[in-house]
Amino acid sequence: MSNVRAQAAHTLYHVVDRGVSLSAALPRYSRDLNPKDKALMQQICYGVLRYLPSLEFYCQQLLDEPLKGKRRVYQFLLYVGLYQLIHMRVPEHAAVGETVNALKAMRAPGLKGLVNAVLRNFQRQRDELEAAATQIDACKYNHPGWLLKKLKRDYPEHWHTIVAQNQAQAPMWLRVNQRQYTCEQYAHLLSKQGIEYSQFADYQDAIKLKKAVDVQKLPEFFAGASSVQDAAAQQAARLLGAQDGEYVLDACAAPGGKTCHILELADAKVMALDCDAERLDKVRANLQRLHLDAELVCAQAQDTESWWQGQQFDRILLDVPCSATGVIRRHPDIKWLRRHSDIDELAKLQGQILDAIWPLLKPGGTLLYATCSVLSEENQEQMKAFFTRHSDAQHSPLHEQDSIAQPGWQLLPGDTDGFYYAKIIKQ
Repeated sequence: MSNVRAQAAHTLYHVVDRGVSLSAALPRYSRDLNPKDKALMQQICYGVLRYLPSLEFYCQQLLDEPLKGKRRVYQFLLYVGLYQLIHMRVPEHAAVGETVNALKAMRAPGLKGLVNAVLRNFQRQRDELEAAATQIDACKYNHPGWLLKKLKRDYPEHWHTIVAQNQAQAPMWLRVNQRQYTCEQYAHLLSKQGIEYSQFADYQDAIKLKKAVDVQKLPEFFAGASSVQDAAAQQAARLLGAQDGEYVLDACAAPGGKTCHILELADAKVMALDCDAERLDKVRANLQRLHLDAELVCAQAQDTESWWQGQQFDRILLDVPCSATGVIRRHPDIKWLRRHSDIDELAKLQGQILDAIWPLLKPGGTLLYATCSVLSEENQEQMKAFFTRHSDAQHSPLHEQDSIAQPGWQLLPGDTDGFYYAKIIKQ
């Protein structure tokens, strides 16, 4: 029989120590669990990753030495136990008892005494341990030091808010398929189902749910009436502004939310390009559910010779690979999978893709550059460097603060995820 806490420990070990993404590890280790236990395991894994530095600190204080080598996975079981004691509404005796019992499923009953002692000692010393943790920035904010440094540099007035939002649970947004319903009509269907929501004038196709629900409970979801997509990501298709009959490239398209949104708003001919065949299957599945059609191409965006047929595009959406620092609350593993050195490498790759794709745009055409990052190297600095390299690139402001000196529109995590957009016209 699968044990939720044992499976959570294995998942966390593979994410933090082996560099496997949470979205890959969670399904693997939760597949034998019932829906209720799957939800519990997800809650634990997300929580431990949100608070990892402080949990590590408590273990450092409570263990004579960290568990290493073959015993390393049990270190993550301790994090699971501590997270429950601090952040979950599990009775303390149950949190300790169930964590100790997980060792049976992990075939390490000999460690029961150690795990029990660490968790009991934490209960006794909790106040002083938590006070000590707040003196260390990484523990106080539960972010890696390099990322805190960059956020403080880029957002001297807002970094506290960004960090707090990264620790929060992300809201669930829907995108209403305008080919089938207006937002008002779909909102009425939600009301009939007893699903509470709110609407915002700034987000034309979006509805925000008061609390997340299973898509199976959404009205006509499988008939294509709506999709799950954050309101910030929904801005891409609206800002791109594709028109009927135009030839549009969605580069780095998977999993296809933006591709589908473009087609919901216009009868355009769309090529969806991505280098990951497995993720391209998700684009195909989304298109099928929404009764839409696009040309799918599996290739590296910058390797244009391998896939481009010579016809220039009217519009290009370039949602480049990025640090994903704007969506940490949805993917808390990003804080621990990303390294400081990754940012320069990603910025270099983004520049290469921009330069390779730019010749594929018609004169007079529009390129929309997008990231789900909040870091200036990937956003404003990237755009400034691009305008310096390309004299035929004309900056098209998206709002009053969007200027050549500080190009683009940066959304920070809050109501929506953190996203960046910059619009460029080819002269």
